[in-house]
Amino acid sequence: MVWKVTPIFAEWIASPNFLFNAGYLTSGSIAIELGAGVSGIVALSLGPQIARYIATDQDYSMKLLKHNISENMHTTTKKKPKKSKSKHKQPIEVPESSIETLELDWELDSVSSLPSHLRQGADNGRNGVDLVIACDCIYNDALIEPLNNTCAQICRLRSGEKNERPTLCLIAQQLRSPDVFESWLRNFHQLFHVWKLPDELLTPALRENTGFVVHVGYLR
Repeated sequence: MVWKVTPIFAEWIASPNFLFNAGYLTSGSIAIELGAGVSGIVALSLGPQIARYIATDQDYSMKLLKHNISENMHTTTKKKPKKSKSKHKQPIEVPESSIETLELDWELDSVSSLPSHLRQGADNGRNGVDLVIACDCIYNDALIEPLNNTCAQICRLRSGEKNERPTLCLIAQQLRSPDVFESWLRNFHQLFHVWKLPDELLTPALRENTGFVVHVGYLR
């Protein structure tokens, strides 16, 4: 079960979109998804193209999320040979994945629950992540501030890094309640410089009058 926008967004984010073309996403990038749900579709679509993809959600989603990612990993990941102790046995092929799962309740938890290598600097010397993704996580007023504040906390992990592009925050939504959407946008705008992605940067299924919208922001 997935929200309607999720498979459409997954197809777009894994395509040669403006994030790849402008160098915001590369094979060395790190992305984190908030509210990944149980399907793992976005993780499985984008994860194999970047260095690390962290899919997060609440505890009740973790079992199915891990299961679905594991079951479908072979369709998206490359394999490398595993060394054998015996000289006579052929190497065993095992899957190598860039996708991780992590329990994160953005109504209760803080970024302190993120892996230390993201908070304190990875091997490449960079703090934080390159991209935060939230796909159809806003459907009532109570979720707005916790989600936006969590996005901001994660983006602040890279705040102040010299010669480093800021963390981008990518929010995809199905338009339902105009009041909830406007409330989210006002609150998000207080924390982020924000743009609605124009049609020329999106696939037809995400463009104007489809009932879906994608925004991108970076921390003020």
